[in-house]
Amino acid sequence: MHSESAAAHVIFGWSAAWVSSLIFVAVYVMVITEKLNRAILALLGAGLMILAGVLTQEAAIRGVDFNTIGLLLGMMVIVGITGKCGVFQYVAIWSAKKVKARPIGVLFMLSIVTAFLSALLDNVTTVLLIVPVTLLITEELKVKPYPYLLSEILFSNIGGTATLIGDPPNIMIGSAVGLTFNDFVFNLTPVILIVMGATLIPIYFLWRRDLTATEAAMNRVMKFNEREAITDPRLLKQSLAVLAAVITGFILAHALNIQPATIAMFGAAALLLLDNFHRDAEEQAKSVHHAFSEVEWVTLMFFLGLFILVHGLESSGVIAKMARELLAATGGDRNVTVIAVLWGSAILSAFIDNIPFVATMIPLIKSMAPAFGGDEALLPLWWALSLGACLGGNGTLIGASANLVVAGMAERAGQPIRFLAYLKSSFLLMILSILLSHLYLWVRFL
Repeated sequence: MHSESAAAHVIFGWSAAWVSSLIFVAVYVMVITEKLNRAILALLGAGLMILAGVLTQEAAIRGVDFNTIGLLLGMMVIVGITGKCGVFQYVAIWSAKKVKARPIGVLFMLSIVTAFLSALLDNVTTVLLIVPVTLLITEELKVKPYPYLLSEILFSNIGGTATLIGDPPNIMIGSAVGLTFNDFVFNLTPVILIVMGATLIPIYFLWRRDLTATEAAMNRVMKFNEREAITDPRLLKQSLAVLAAVITGFILAHALNIQPATIAMFGAAALLLLDNFHRDAEEQAKSVHHAFSEVEWVTLMFFLGLFILVHGLESSGVIAKMARELLAATGGDRNVTVIAVLWGSAILSAFIDNIPFVATMIPLIKSMAPAFGGDEALLPLWWALSLGACLGGNGTLIGASANLVVAGMAERAGQPIRFLAYLKSSFLLMILSILLSHLYLWVRFL
């Protein structure tokens, strides 16, 4: 790993390990304080890694995981176009009517729908689509929206943990290690179904007394016509066909020897074609510009900078040293290391952004392979990292991107979610999910 850094000349002849660590820690601290946009910080840090001589530009580019970026970009385009037809609003209204608009039933249904969509799309997109309908339904029912929004935050992160594409940490782990869509479904979906059921029980006892509505209010919701939510039936059919094809592609990716980014990008291109081939050149330009304007470029640029920052740590030997220290702390016992990664990831991800944390942990865990007997022995560690980082994000309001998105939308709607109020309910529910994950990992893998 040192060959790349040796090719570069570190500024003032300083230690590459010290310079890369200082840059990384400075960026990390600034990201936590939220004084500057995280994409700006990550790109500045990446530039400093090159300018300070820790990496050459060529080495920096080799450190970028373009499979992760391509997969995220492709799915963002697909979901952005699909959202225009109103299918997600249809599902939310249909779900509320299926339980006769009873408040507690609506809470359960919207939570389950949020988890399901988060597993197939991504959790940030899901809450962007579900929260406005939730606010509309709760307003008609004359009930507090807070329990619904809290539950949707929790279930977006829980559902997102179940698949390769549901949460950015999983995309990063899958891409770096070569784990497939099927690997995540087979190894993580069982415990996620248990966590979902276990989380609904305390939510029911916490909120059942507050969630009552009059017959008149429930009748108003029952009069909603979900079909009116579908604004473009043609686009609906095209979007669902492409989504189905893309998910099938993910399932067959290993057999076809195709990377997930290729499948997502090709699906995005196919849907762009279907949505635009009947338009004239001017309309196409507007439509394609709009589709790409819906992409979360801030997130993608953050990833780009972050990969270079972590590659700087890796190439200067910092990651290898951290791995040796962690192995020393756990006595080189794989089972102890798995549990340490699970709980450490969960607690840290509750208070800091789980994406840079996971980006740092991936090469750290990879470098443990010789100590534990090869890559196959690392599998429980990858599942522990995924469960800890994704479920740990539920612990506080700043633990995951979806949490902050819901909080922002709630505030704009005049229903602010307070940090401490959220913490009182969510942290214990997060601990419950990690306890269940601990038991699952122990029984299945350890």
